[in-house]
Amino acid sequence: MFKSRGDSNIVYKCTVRLLEDTEILECEFHPSYKGKFLLEHVCQQLNLTETDYFGLRYVDANGQRHWLHLAKLILKQVKDASPILFSFRVKFYPPNALLLKEDVTRFQIYLQLKRDLLHGRLYCTANEAAMLGALIIQIELGDYDPNIHVGNYVTEMRLLLRQTDAIEARIQELHQEPVEGTPGGTGGVKGMSTQEAERTFLKIACQLDTYGVDPHPVKDHRGNQLYLGINHCGILTFQGSRKTHHFKWSEVHKINFEGRMFIVHLNYPEKKHTVGFKCPSGAACRHVWCCAIEQMLFFTLPSSSDACVYSGGGLFSWGTKFKYVGRTEREILERDGLLASRDSQDEGSSTGGKRKASSVPATPSTPMTGDFGYSSLPRSTHSAPLEESAIPGSNIPDGEACTGGCLLSGAAVDIALCDHFRTVSDDKTACAEYTRDSFEHSSTESGATTHATHVSHASQHADDWRPPALQPPPRPFSLLRAFVPSFLFVWLSLALGMLLLFETDWPLFRPLKRKPELVSLRHHYYAPLKEYLKKKVVELF
Repeated sequence: MFKSRGDSNIVYKCTVRLLEDTEILECEFHPSYKGKFLLEHVCQQLNLTETDYFGLRYVDANGQRHWLHLAKLILKQVKDASPILFSFRVKFYPPNALLLKEDVTRFQIYLQLKRDLLHGRLYCTANEAAMLGALIIQIELGDYDPNIHVGNYVTEMRLLLRQTDAIEARIQELHQEPVEGTPGGTGGVKGMSTQEAERTFLKIACQLDTYGVDPHPVKDHRGNQLYLGINHCGILTFQGSRKTHHFKWSEVHKINFEGRMFIVHLNYPEKKHTVGFKCPSGAACRHVWCCAIEQMLFFTLPSSSDACVYSGGGLFSWGTKFKYVGRTEREILERDGLLASRDSQDEGSSTGGKRKASSVPATPSTPMTGDFGYSSLPRSTHSAPLEESAIPGSNIPDGEACTGGCLLSGAAVDIALCDHFRTVSDDKTACAEYTRDSFEHSSTESGATTHATHVSHASQHADDWRPPALQPPPRPFSLLRAFVPSFLFVWLSLALGMLLLFETDWPLFRPLKRKPELVSLRHHYYAPLKEYLKKKVVELF
């Protein structure tokens, strides 16, 4: 479907689905347009000025979901898609949606949370689900009117993933009861204005554990099915519908991945800990890593200018590069006058200069507890392909079905999907943890075998005596002798390869030199190291 990029007159068409399933936008873009253009165009059509919380999501040919990168070409990201389809969604859920300046922004957040409730991502108890459902009815239909709202009118509206008769009856009761504080008020929603009902809905939703969580299916080291959630609070794990762990951003020291293993390095006051989660595929693991990095940077960095290129993956693999684009939460709050500027705080800082990638502060929405380093860091939806995450028998739109039945089988029912939750301790048997600090002891040898040689001192005639034939003792295995030569050989080979690549002009190496990864490697590492060594050699001679 794509033509040559050399023709600047070519225009590509795409469809953007909005938060209301019945609303779509037909957009056009040129091959040279980047993701930022399309997002700004959609936000302009919706009269949105607080655009930083939103993003465009798409699905690749393998069913893997992605967020459209704002700094990359649209065409390059969706080159295998036909037709080109995007979904406009909330990307960064604000910790307190009531602090948003524009009513239209809060309304879009409300629409997103309404979808989350419908598709089972926003878990809540039966009473909370009934209240949220009643608030939606109040927003959509207004005050209860017995002449208009007759019969079981709640059934006609899809509010929850699985609406039971009991929940619908309770929603109808709350919609008919006056709001508390009015004559005859019993805690219902009747009498609330649309804005009041919307604010109450947001207030309740923001306090739920699964607020802003898009569950990624993972497994722990025992093979137990878990769901990984990432939001402004940090990284959370769920077993069925129960939250089992919460790793705050202030506790996270490093995030990386190895193949299908998503790894979180934690830094507690008493010790360091490592937690690993196995993802369904390598692509899903890279996506979880990117989501975690992007969410963390948005809610923790003081300024987007402090962000640099982050990499993940194995030592001898290209890994994945990520560059954060856009404003951070702190910048938004400072712009809106809701947070004091950090300029006065930075003046007394002893660090000075530009903040490196190895230091990211705590989120502005939580108390500042110090900076923690990130030597390897990170958009959000499920990691599993669509066909794996579809809910059998449901008519949920494509791209919205929750993996594994979401965090619950019925958003309105306070029951868990799995067996009874098992309480786990914080020691090395904790759920989904790979305590690598304990592995260090298992790799050492407990002892060495000694071999003695015996020399006969029996009375022999001096002429007949010969030195005994001593057999050399077998050399015990040494991890040091096995590792050091291999380590030196690998690094010498890499150094020789770098010299040949960067210091020669062979035609064979020219395409490799133009690759972005090698350009970044040369600029950030090879050239500074070369200058440093040259300087030292000059000083010596």
